[in-house]
Amino acid sequence: MTRIKLYMDEDSMDQELVRALRARGVDVRTALDAKMVDRSDEDQLRWASTHSRVLYSFNVGHFFRLHSAFLARGEDHGGLVLVPQQRYSVGDQLRGLLRLVSTRSTEDMRQRAEFLSTWIAAPPTG
Repeated sequence: MTRIKLYMDEDSMDQELVRALRARGVDVRTALDAKMVDRSDEDQLRWASTHSRVLYSFNVGHFFRLHSAFLARGEDHGGLVLVPQQRYSVGDQLRGLLRLVSTRSTEDMRQRAEFLSTWIAAPPTG
């Protein structure tokens, strides 16, 4: 089982989150690291896939449509983790991503679109 490596597109590359993930041993590259700033969403997904990385983005609508288009064309991608912008704190994102990375493998994520909400525990009630 190969551990997931993440690629943060330019909308999601919060430096606090990136530092926190790296401090916990998660392999993270950002669009800035990869010199991919200002490139199209399709270019971002292709770059991530070519480098065996799962793309993390706040751009839910565009990337879910790209995911569907790739599947319809029989084109491979390395996987997506999608989260609505400003919905979760950095801490919530970190916990959800750590849970995902510890549960899924690179192979599990191929051709998948995951929503971070699935990996963030619901707050206690009462």
